[in-house]
Amino acid sequence: MSPFAPIDPILEKGYNVRLLADDFEGLINAWTARSEKFRSTANSSLNCQYDEGEKNKLDLFRSGKPNAPLYVFVHGGYWQGGDKAFYSFIAEPFVKSGIDVAIIGYQLCPESSMTGIVNQIRTALIWLWKNSREYAISKDRINISGHSAGGHITGMVLATDWQQISSDLPKNLVKTGIPISGLYQLEPLRKTSIAEALGLDDAETMALSPHFLEPITTAPILVILGEAETPAFHWQTDQFIEKWKLNEALLEYHAEPAADHFEVIERLANEGSQIFNRIKRWVL
Repeated sequence: MSPFAPIDPILEKGYNVRLLADDFEGLINAWTARSEKFRSTANSSLNCQYDEGEKNKLDLFRSGKPNAPLYVFVHGGYWQGGDKAFYSFIAEPFVKSGIDVAIIGYQLCPESSMTGIVNQIRTALIWLWKNSREYAISKDRINISGHSAGGHITGMVLATDWQQISSDLPKNLVKTGIPISGLYQLEPLRKTSIAEALGLDDAETMALSPHFLEPITTAPILVILGEAETPAFHWQTDQFIEKWKLNEALLEYHAEPAADHFEVIERLANEGSQIFNRIKRWVL
């Protein structure tokens, strides 16, 4: 298939979820303001450079609890939008609960390829593991999570052979995986407007679809989806669970009640929500 297949209107409606948001720009502005307020008082290390690119930086937020679990969050934006600075507010209830948080930024498409993005997140996780002592975080309690495109990247991280990258890395570098409203088969996206910046060919589409890979880890996996997501996102998650539950790693599923693609993020930052408390129990 050509990287630029004709747009399928049903798939466009199913995946281009920004079209479903009443005021997407206003939502991002609200998240940014909440994040700025939180960063102003947080125990943090901001813009830690984990690789050479302008956006290859991460923010660390510490709970102050010794040997706290580290919840690593990768933002969405269809690999071509978003910024880590929008999402600092997610860390607030976690640090209050004794959980450290890292939010990873990365170079976006089309400046980076999707393969490059996956490798950037791997590099960031290795950086966290190697620099844990300097930044007062636990190298042995790293949990990977992400929303939407970040959910896809979480799946790719779980399918990473760390010892193939470097023999000094542990097989279970990440202790749990928590993909949220992720994309696990990329082929349908090639028939949407989202694909234009991604430049996916047949080989990369298959190589970067977690559904067709296997977890190279025994770390337990908590797959999360908003109950009010589009049928396309339900299909992605249902298919992924059906395939990956056949593997050795423990796999569980949580549907966040009545939450759409963006409400899931709001709930993630709410200490009274089901999704927050499910993840909290998962990583502690």
